[in-house]
Amino acid sequence: MTPPVSRPRLTRHPDGITAVDTEYIRPGLAASHIIQHGGAAAFVDVGTNYSVPYLLAALEELQIERRAVEYVFITHVHLDHAGGAGLLLRSLPAAKVIAHPRGAPHLIDPAKLIGASKAVYGDDRYRELYGDLIPIDAGRVILSEDGARLALQGRPFQLLHTPGHALHHYCLVDLEHRNLFTGDTFGLSYRELDTAQGAFGVPTTTPTQFDPVQLIDSIDRLMATEPRAAYLMHYSRITGLPAIAASLKAQIPEFTAMALRHADAADPYAAIYADMRALWIRLAQRHGLAEPQAGVDEYLSKDLDLNTQGLIAWLQRQRR
Repeated sequence: MTPPVSRPRLTRHPDGITAVDTEYIRPGLAASHIIQHGGAAAFVDVGTNYSVPYLLAALEELQIERRAVEYVFITHVHLDHAGGAGLLLRSLPAAKVIAHPRGAPHLIDPAKLIGASKAVYGDDRYRELYGDLIPIDAGRVILSEDGARLALQGRPFQLLHTPGHALHHYCLVDLEHRNLFTGDTFGLSYRELDTAQGAFGVPTTTPTQFDPVQLIDSIDRLMATEPRAAYLMHYSRITGLPAIAASLKAQIPEFTAMALRHADAADPYAAIYADMRALWIRLAQRHGLAEPQAGVDEYLSKDLDLNTQGLIAWLQRQRR
């Protein structure tokens, strides 16, 4: 039986889309999205095991029957996006999981995924963040195909494979409404950093599969769909996408340049982290943030850490 939780934090958006705060680390960090159409529903990314009670409470608040959920789209299998999928599926009798062919095996047998995540976070922090992953029956998993289309009660969606953040990443295109569900391919953008200029976006280069060329190509591919809005896991709906895409594409080569510059430093982590922090403070100031240094330190410190780890992993691959 699912334990009771506080009322879920919901943000209702246009086109039958609702963001549910997954309560990962802090409010406003990670969102699962529910799409409603024609009496049916779908989730896009689900958070962790600890997110599942909030997702089920969201269905109840939105008056969606659990059996009405047809799809659970997992953009990629990093655990802040996919860790709760197995547990959630236990409560969704009709739902199928859509996963990238490279990621699906790790949902069916999560042993390697658990090991890789523990290597990043350590055993204690891993358990605190994610708990015990529940395998998903292979019969409930549909493999994504690049360019494939499917429908939610007649509402058409397209799947686009978008490597760069991870090799096993795809994005979901809401064709009629020109919305994108971008996982981590289109970076992250926290609402606390919004200004009169709009959303402030930064790339995410989390370990271990960051590839700068692929990521820029994937951003271009998403923008070729001429989207009106993007729904990010971190955090939810943004507009003004051409300017954000341009900023993301400019930052990515700056990241790799700083990584290469500090490759032989005594402490490359500290040097890369400091350079990236300084870059983000400059960009935040240019974006009109009232206190750019405080904003970066409060809301982007976790991402600075993970991005730095990802750039170091990228450097190690370049030297092989």
